[in-house]
Amino acid sequence: MQIVLETERMLLRRFTEADAGLLAALYGDLRVMRFITLQPPSPAEVESRILPAYLREYRELADGLGSFAAIEKATGQMAGRFSLKPANSYGLAGGTELGYRLYPAFWGRGLATEGARSLIASAFGRLHLDRVVATTMAANAGSWRVLENCGMRRVRTFYYPDADLMPGAGHGDFVYELTRCDWSRQGKHNPSGHGESRAD
Repeated sequence: MQIVLETERMLLRRFTEADAGLLAALYGDLRVMRFITLQPPSPAEVESRILPAYLREYRELADGLGSFAAIEKATGQMAGRFSLKPANSYGLAGGTELGYRLYPAFWGRGLATEGARSLIASAFGRLHLDRVVATTMAANAGSWRVLENCGMRRVRTFYYPDADLMPGAGHGDFVYELTRCDWSRQGKHNPSGHGESRAD
Protein backbone atom coordinates (compact mmCIF):
# COMPACT_ATOMS: atom_id res chain seq x y z
CA MET A 1 0.00 0.00 0.00
CA GLN A 2 1.64 3.20 -1.20
CA ILE A 3 0.41 6.05 1.01
CA VAL A 4 0.54 9.49 -0.57
CA LEU A 5 -0.93 11.63 2.21
CA GLU A 6 -2.24 11.19 5.74
CA THR A 7 -4.95 13.31 7.32
CA GLU A 8 -6.41 13.18 10.80
CA ARG A 9 -8.92 10.48 9.85
CA MET A 10 -7.81 9.14 6.47
CA LEU A 11 -4.94 7.70 4.50
CA LEU A 12 -4.80 8.64 0.83
CA ARG A 13 -3.08 5.89 -1.11
CA ARG A 14 -2.59 4.84 -4.69
CA PHE A 15 -5.20 2.59 -6.22
CA THR A 16 -4.31 -0.98 -7.15
CA GLU A 17 -5.94 -3.50 -9.48
CA ALA A 18 -7.54 -5.09 -6.42
CA ASP A 19 -9.68 -1.96 -5.94
CA ALA A 20 -11.74 -2.49 -9.10
CA GLY A 21 -14.85 -3.71 -7.29
CA LEU A 22 -14.87 -0.95 -4.69
CA LEU A 23 -14.24 1.71 -7.32
CA ALA A 24 -17.04 0.33 -9.49
CA ALA A 25 -19.41 0.53 -6.52
CA LEU A 26 -18.49 4.19 -6.04
CA TYR A 27 -18.95 5.05 -9.71
CA GLY A 28 -22.12 3.02 -9.92
CA ASP A 29 -23.93 4.70 -7.01
CA LEU A 30 -26.59 7.00 -8.47
CA ARG A 31 -26.47 9.23 -5.39
CA VAL A 32 -22.74 9.79 -5.86
CA MET A 33 -23.06 10.36 -9.61
CA ARG A 34 -26.14 12.57 -9.48
CA PHE A 35 -24.25 15.78 -10.32
CA ILE A 36 -21.64 14.15 -12.54
CA THR A 37 -23.25 12.11 -15.28
CA LEU A 38 -26.58 10.75 -16.46
CA GLN A 39 -25.02 7.38 -17.29
CA PRO A 40 -22.61 6.04 -14.66
CA PRO A 41 -19.94 3.71 -16.04
CA SER A 42 -20.49 -0.01 -15.79
CA PRO A 43 -18.28 -2.18 -13.57
CA ALA A 44 -16.65 -3.52 -16.72
CA GLU A 45 -15.82 0.00 -17.87
CA VAL A 46 -14.36 0.91 -14.49
CA GLU A 47 -12.16 -2.18 -14.61
CA SER A 48 -11.10 -1.86 -18.24
CA ARG A 49 -10.81 1.92 -18.69
CA ILE A 50 -11.04 4.05 -15.54
CA LEU A 51 -8.86 2.12 -13.11
CA PRO A 52 -6.11 1.46 -15.71
CA ALA A 53 -6.08 5.20 -16.43
CA TYR A 54 -5.50 5.86 -12.73
CA LEU A 55 -2.63 3.38 -12.64
CA ARG A 56 -1.10 4.90 -15.78
CA GLU A 57 -1.19 8.36 -14.19
CA TYR A 58 1.16 7.16 -11.46
CA ARG A 59 3.77 6.47 -14.13
CA GLU A 60 3.18 9.62 -16.17
CA LEU A 61 2.53 12.34 -13.59
CA ALA A 62 4.77 13.77 -10.91
CA ASP A 63 4.75 11.98 -7.57
CA GLY A 64 1.86 13.30 -5.50
CA LEU A 65 -0.45 13.80 -8.48
CA GLY A 66 -3.18 11.43 -9.63
CA SER A 67 -6.28 9.79 -8.21
CA PHE A 68 -6.12 8.25 -4.75
CA ALA A 69 -8.20 5.93 -2.61
CA ALA A 70 -9.27 7.46 0.70
CA ILE A 71 -9.08 4.91 3.52
CA GLU A 72 -10.75 5.66 6.83
CA LYS A 73 -8.21 4.93 9.56
CA ALA A 74 -10.74 3.88 12.18
CA THR A 75 -12.32 1.14 10.06
CA GLY A 76 -9.93 0.45 7.19
CA GLN A 77 -12.81 1.01 4.78
CA MET A 78 -12.50 2.91 1.52
CA ALA A 79 -14.35 6.20 2.00
CA GLY A 80 -14.01 7.39 -1.59
CA ARG A 81 -11.64 8.89 -4.12
CA PHE A 82 -9.68 12.15 -4.22
CA SER A 83 -7.69 13.49 -7.15
CA LEU A 84 -5.16 16.17 -7.95
CA LYS A 85 -3.96 16.34 -11.55
CA PRO A 86 -3.45 18.72 -14.49
CA ALA A 87 -6.79 20.36 -15.23
CA ASN A 88 -8.69 18.82 -18.14
CA SER A 89 -12.38 19.25 -17.30
CA TYR A 90 -14.65 21.31 -19.50
CA GLY A 91 -14.72 24.94 -18.38
CA LEU A 92 -11.20 24.99 -16.95
CA ALA A 93 -8.14 26.65 -18.46
CA GLY A 94 -4.88 25.59 -16.87
CA GLY A 95 -4.06 24.93 -13.25
CA THR A 96 -4.11 21.71 -11.26
CA GLU A 97 -7.55 20.23 -10.76
CA LEU A 98 -8.92 19.04 -7.43
CA GLY A 99 -11.61 16.38 -7.29
CA TYR A 100 -13.34 14.26 -4.66
CA ARG A 101 -16.05 11.64 -4.49
CA LEU A 102 -17.25 9.85 -1.35
CA TYR A 103 -19.55 6.93 -0.69
CA PRO A 104 -22.86 8.16 0.81
CA ALA A 105 -22.08 6.38 4.09
CA PHE A 106 -19.25 8.89 4.58
CA TRP A 107 -21.16 12.05 3.68
CA GLY A 108 -21.78 14.78 6.24
CA ARG A 109 -18.69 14.13 8.35
CA GLY A 110 -16.29 16.69 6.94
CA LEU A 111 -14.11 14.09 5.21
CA ALA A 112 -14.34 15.75 1.79
CA THR A 113 -13.08 19.02 3.27
CA GLU A 114 -10.37 17.22 5.23
CA GLY A 115 -9.07 15.37 2.20
CA ALA A 116 -9.33 18.37 -0.10
CA ARG A 117 -7.42 20.60 2.33
CA SER A 118 -4.68 18.01 2.57
CA LEU A 119 -4.30 17.85 -1.21
CA ILE A 120 -4.29 21.63 -1.49
CA ALA A 121 -1.57 21.84 1.15
CA SER A 122 0.43 19.23 -0.75
CA ALA A 123 -0.08 21.07 -4.04
CA PHE A 124 1.37 24.30 -2.71
CA GLY A 125 3.66 23.22 0.09
CA ARG A 126 5.17 20.04 -1.32
CA LEU A 127 4.69 20.20 -5.08
CA HIS A 128 5.16 23.99 -5.37
CA LEU A 129 2.27 24.34 -7.80
CA ASP A 130 0.89 27.77 -8.62
CA ARG A 131 -2.88 27.31 -8.89
CA VAL A 132 -5.47 24.74 -7.83
CA VAL A 133 -8.81 24.78 -9.63
CA ALA A 134 -12.08 22.87 -9.46
CA THR A 135 -15.50 22.91 -11.07
CA THR A 136 -18.85 21.78 -9.72
CA MET A 137 -22.49 22.18 -10.64
CA ALA A 138 -24.15 25.23 -9.10
CA ALA A 139 -26.90 22.90 -7.93
CA ASN A 140 -24.39 20.80 -5.99
CA ALA A 141 -24.26 22.96 -2.87
CA GLY A 142 -22.51 20.25 -0.85
CA SER A 143 -19.58 20.29 -3.24
CA TRP A 144 -19.08 24.03 -3.60
CA ARG A 145 -19.34 24.47 0.15
CA VAL A 146 -16.44 22.05 0.51
CA LEU A 147 -14.39 24.14 -1.92
CA GLU A 148 -15.23 27.34 -0.08
CA ASN A 149 -14.40 25.71 3.26
CA CYS A 150 -10.97 25.01 1.76
CA GLY A 151 -10.48 28.70 0.98
CA MET A 152 -11.10 28.41 -2.75
CA ARG A 153 -12.68 31.37 -4.51
CA ARG A 154 -15.52 31.23 -7.02
CA VAL A 155 -14.29 33.00 -10.14
CA ARG A 156 -16.96 32.40 -12.78
CA THR A 157 -19.96 30.39 -13.96
CA PHE A 158 -20.15 28.54 -17.26
CA TYR A 159 -22.82 26.52 -19.05
CA TYR A 160 -22.57 23.29 -21.01
CA PRO A 161 -23.99 23.42 -24.55
CA ASP A 162 -26.30 20.49 -23.68
CA ALA A 163 -27.19 21.76 -20.20
CA ASP A 164 -30.83 20.83 -20.72
CA LEU A 165 -29.89 17.14 -20.61
CA MET A 166 -28.62 17.12 -17.02
CA PRO A 167 -31.06 17.93 -14.20
CA GLY A 168 -29.90 21.13 -12.52
CA ALA A 169 -27.32 21.97 -15.20
CA GLY A 170 -29.39 24.90 -16.36
CA HIS A 171 -28.09 26.79 -13.33
CA GLY A 172 -24.56 26.43 -14.68
CA ASP A 173 -21.30 25.19 -13.24
CA PHE A 174 -19.05 27.14 -10.89
CA VAL A 175 -15.29 27.44 -11.37
CA TYR A 176 -13.19 27.79 -8.22
CA GLU A 177 -9.51 28.55 -7.83
CA LEU A 178 -6.86 29.14 -5.21
CA THR A 179 -3.36 30.44 -5.88
CA ARG A 180 -0.30 29.59 -3.85
CA CYS A 181 0.01 33.24 -2.82
CA ASP A 182 -3.58 33.36 -1.56
CA TRP A 183 -3.17 30.02 0.21
CA SER A 184 -0.09 31.34 2.02
CA ARG A 185 -1.97 34.44 3.12
CA GLN A 186 -4.81 32.29 4.44
CA GLY A 187 -2.41 30.32 6.63
CA LYS A 188 -3.46 26.94 5.25
CA HIS A 189 -0.10 25.30 5.88
CA ASN A 190 -1.61 22.90 8.43
CA PRO A 191 -4.65 21.16 6.86
CA SER A 192 -7.46 20.02 9.16
CA GLY A 193 -10.22 18.21 8.76
CA HIS A 194 -20.27 15.27 0.98
CA GLY A 195 -19.53 16.49 -2.04
CA GLU A 196 -17.97 15.95 -5.37
CA SER A 197 -16.36 18.38 -7.66
CA ARG A 198 -16.85 17.78 -11.34
CA ALA A 199 -13.07 17.49 -11.58
CA ASP A 200 -12.22 13.96 -12.62
